[in-house]
Amino acid sequence: MREYTAQLSNRGGRWRLFVALLGVPVSQWPEDGFFPGSPVPTVAERSRLLDSLGFVFTDGAEWEWTEYSERPDDDTSPVRLLASIRVCSRDGGAP
Repeated sequence: MREYTAQLSNRGGRWRLFVALLGVPVSQWPEDGFFPGSPVPTVAERSRLLDSLGFVFTDGAEWEWTEYSERPDDDTSPVRLLASIRVCSRDGGAP
């Protein structure tokens, strides 16, 4: 079973969920989002969206949140949040 990393980020007031596929152009990564202005999606909402993209959480996987600066060398820069979790294709094969 091949594992991938799903990530959740917020840009411009919209939460986006995508699955990073190594060796595949970013423009071809499975991706979808939530309505603009919506609160942080619940784990159940994220799970449903991942399922619609053809992925499920791996056993025991938990969301991990990372904070980063929009402009790394500027401590007054807005902070962004990025959540990630390990997933696999719903059928266990390649997406």
